[in-house]
Amino acid sequence: MLALDKKTFEPEVLEAEGYVFVDFWSEGCEPCKALLPSVEELAGKYEASMKFCKLDITKARRLAIKQKVLGLPTIVIYKDGQKIDELTKDDATESNIEAMIKKYI
Repeated sequence: MLALDKKTFEPEVLEAEGYVFVDFWSEGCEPCKALLPSVEELAGKYEASMKFCKLDITKARRLAIKQKVLGLPTIVIYKDGQKIDELTKDDATESNIEAMIKKYI
């Protein structure tokens, strides 16, 4: 899984072709940290079909706000630089995330 920062977000996500999965998280978010092993497992399972990235929003608050990330964890799928699907907070469960990935592969 590619760790993004505010410098790499645009070229790796907004300028990328195809599907890009982004896990917006933060070190202070316990549900985010609990979800991370599941997200990394799904990344390993589906990385041939989609690029998987994560962004710690504590280092990129303005970027997160610009992407309308208002709660954590937030899982977003982009296609050709456009946000096409999103799961936030309680909806961001392993089964919901996997179902969302399967819609696009």
